[in-house]
Order: sequence, then structure tokens, then C-alpha cells
Amino acid sequence: MKISQKRAFISGLKSTNLSNKEILFLKKYKPWGIILFERNIRSLDQTKKLVQSIKKIFKDQNYPILIDEEGGRVNRLKKIIDTKLHSSKFFGDMYKKDKKKSLLYYKIYIDQISYLLNNLGININTVPVLDIAREKTSKVIGDRSFSKNKKIVNIFGNFTIDQFHKNNIATVIKHIPGHGLANVDSHKKLPIINKSINYLLKNDFYPFVNNKAFIAMTAHILINNYDKINCVTHSKKIIKLIREKIGFKNIIITDDISMKALKHPIQISTIKAFDAGCDIVLHCNGNINEMTKVAKNSPKLSNFLIKKTSQLNKFLS
Repeated sequence: MKISQKRAFISGLKSTNLSNKEILFLKKYKPWGIILFERNIRSLDQTKKLVQSIKKIFKDQNYPILIDEEGGRVNRLKKIIDTKLHSSKFFGDMYKKDKKKSLLYYKIYIDQISYLLNNLGININTVPVLDIAREKTSKVIGDRSFSKNKKIVNIFGNFTIDQFHKNNIATVIKHIPGHGLANVDSHKKLPIINKSINYLLKNDFYPFVNNKAFIAMTAHILINNYDKINCVTHSKKIIKLIREKIGFKNIIITDDISMKALKHPIQISTIKAFDAGCDIVLHCNGNINEMTKVAKNSPKLSNFLIKKTSQLNKFLS
């Protein structure tokens, strides 16, 4: 399938195999990619078959298949491999005791996860989490953060991207421009950040500056001193800041557009994300009615996105 025929959204699936409705949906609306969750993964063989059935529809072995495989609590592959002990914080804490050992152990961990992802046909992992932890950071981030120290977060972030890329797995930095100050869960409520932009540039934005990941995922947070009305995902001002001040030059996707931090109906949230400058809208829960609303309000790929997708395809080849 030609890149230009795709629409600028990513969707989830309901179960461990494609339903007839999902097959028709994928053929009709042609999402940019598919994201898998624990509900989609029962075994090695089943997951490989699911991934191949998706790629077969699009006649593309490099078709983007994403997963959140962070380790720790966010372990979508737990029915195949259990990494609940290997959170980002686990490696960040080890770094403070023995820098060389922690990076060696982390490299071994990434190599093993990459081997499994390549075996399954999954080619994009939505890591690293570059949010800086605080005492009152919401548990939704918690041990998903490498550290309270911005330099340690930066070191591990760059290392994560480098090692996954060496293993032919593309990466997604999150949650740009930084979710660590949020003290509520954005799945349930909109976090409001009251720090100055100068503070944020020196701290929370720091690990994201000039980052080389292929993709960045937005934070559903409100940065009160920069845009009092719109959260990051819906803010032209902040998407512009991400491009110009933070210097991220590649694909920007939203966090899950169905999260309750966003108060609008899903079709309005979708439109507002594109209007703000997001390149791709992400929808995760596999609800076909919601997926259809997202799809109908997602445009064909922009010239910028066609160019970046072509670059990604070359990397994955």
C-alpha cells in the first residue's frame, strides 16, 4: 500500500485476532499503524499470527506495529515474558550505585526485549519515558521514570533510543514536553502544571531537547503559564514550542485520545489535535465505534508525514 493512502491515526484492536469488522475497518480507513496491548497477546505463536494478519492486509512487512513494553508495571508481553522487576526506576537506581554495571545490565535487557519484538514482528516500542519523577508525581508515572535527576533521565533516554535503534526497533519518547510534575492521573483527570516556562525549560523539558527518536508522544497536561485553555495535545502554542524551543523534528503523536483528561467528544478531540499541529492521533481501547469517529476525522498523511514515514520505512527495512 502506498504511504500516501494512509490516514494519520493509530488504532488498537479488541482481542487476540482480527474480527471481520476490524478487517473491514483497516481496509477502509488505512490507519498509519496499529498498537498492541496485553489483551491482544496470549502467546508467541498467536501474536506472530496476529501481526502477520495485519501486515498482510497492507501488503507491507514494515507496517508500523507499536507496543508499550517499558518493563515494570507496563509489561504488555507478560504472558510471554515477565519483566515486572525491570522498571525504569530499577535501572536508574542501579546507576546511582554502579554506572557501568547499570548500563551493561540495561543493554542486556534491551537486547532481549528487542529480540522478542523482532521475532513477533513488532517494530516500534513506545519507550523511553523521559518524565522526571518528583515526590508528588502521580503514580501513573511513578517507577516508569528513570530518576528524579534530569541528567540520569537524559542519559538513560539517549541510551534506550540508541540501543533499540541498533536492534532495528524504532522508539517513541514520552510524554513530551514532560509529565513528571503531574500529581493526578491523566487517564482520569487533566493535570495542571503551574511552574514557569523558564523552570520547565531547565528541568522537565531538558531530556526531550533535540532528541533523535523517530516519534514523540504528547502529554495530556495543561501548562498554565503558557496556555491556560488548551492542554499540550490541543495547544498550537506548545506544539510550536516543542518544534522550536525543544527542537523535536520528527513525528508527533498524541497520547491516547480517549483519555478523560480530554473533555471533548472524541471526534472534537481528534480535530483539535490535528489543528494544534500533532501529526498522528493515537486511539487505544479497541472500541470500533470510537475508532471509526477518529478515523473519519483523521486526514490523509501530510507531505511532512509522508517524508518521515518513508525515512522510518528505510530504517525498518
